[in-house]
Amino acid sequence: MKTWLMMRHGKSSWGLGVADKDRPLNQRGIDDAHKMGIFLGKKDFAIDAVYSSPAVRATHTALIVCQEMNVPLHKLSFSNSLYDFSGDDVLEFIHCLDDRLDTVITFGHNNACTALAHMLGALDNNNIPTAGAVLFRFDVSLWSDITKGEAETFFPKTVT
Repeated sequence: MKTWLMMRHGKSSWGLGVADKDRPLNQRGIDDAHKMGIFLGKKDFAIDAVYSSPAVRATHTALIVCQEMNVPLHKLSFSNSLYDFSGDDVLEFIHCLDDRLDTVITFGHNNACTALAHMLGALDNNNIPTAGAVLFRFDVSLWSDITKGEAETFFPKTVT
């Protein structure tokens, strides 16, 4: 069984005159990341590894969520493959994960998150919102074998 918690970064600040990769979280993004981290921490996942896009907003979301879930930061690493907006590079990244890992979290971007939720989880949500997460469970032993799986969504406005 492979478990993938795919999370979209929190709401970011626009209009700061910085490059896309350098956009920070705004206050709502910070608050939602804490809220989601606390909620996900109660789920008691045994996280093997955490991967984030190197974009500031994704990195900040990952740091907050890891802190709230009590996931040690040595499990966090970064990949340019997760700075993807189509989902193609993200899926290739997931397919190439070490098969000794059973449960991973990724922090990335839309439209990749929504496209992957539709493709792998058959979810019909129009959009995965900022700080939204999709939990995929795949009944396979190799990451390269994942296709369709069970999926469940967690969104900041609906978690308590």
